[in-house]
This record gives sequence, structure tokens and C-alpha cells, in this order.
Amino acid sequence: MQIKVKVKPNSKFKNIQEISDGSLNIHLKSPPIDGKANEELIKILSEKFDVAKSKIRIKSGMSSRQKLIEIDTDL
Repeated sequence: MQIKVKVKPNSKFKNIQEISDGSLNIHLKSPPIDGKANEELIKILSEKFDVAKSKIRIKSGMSSRQKLIEIDTDL
């Protein structure tokens, strides 16, 4: 499964908003330094979709706010 995600790092709160087109807006507390925001993003998505963190990878947009996430759900 692939999901388009728009990330907002350095937010005061963590939040996930589902958009009508199937994409997600995710607010992260971590700063976008040394991959900390990406790590928090993977952790949040693993909790939301109930999969291991190793099953989630950022396919594109490692240093961008717009990301394409691939989740191996074993379905």
C-alpha cells in the first residue's frame, strides 16, 4: 500500500488528519534535523496501521515535506 503524506515538523502537538483524497497530513513534534522527523513519522504510521516499523519505508521525499510512504501490510 502506498500513501501520500504531507509532514509538518516542529509542531506543538502530534496529529494525523486524513484528507478526502486518501492522503494524510501529519504534524510532528520532532525537528527535521538528522532524520528525527522521519523517525517519528515512521513510528506514528506503525502505530496507526498496526505494523512493524521495518514494514514502513519512505519511497520518495526523504528531505521534503511531501512524502510517498510504502507500507507492507502482508495482505
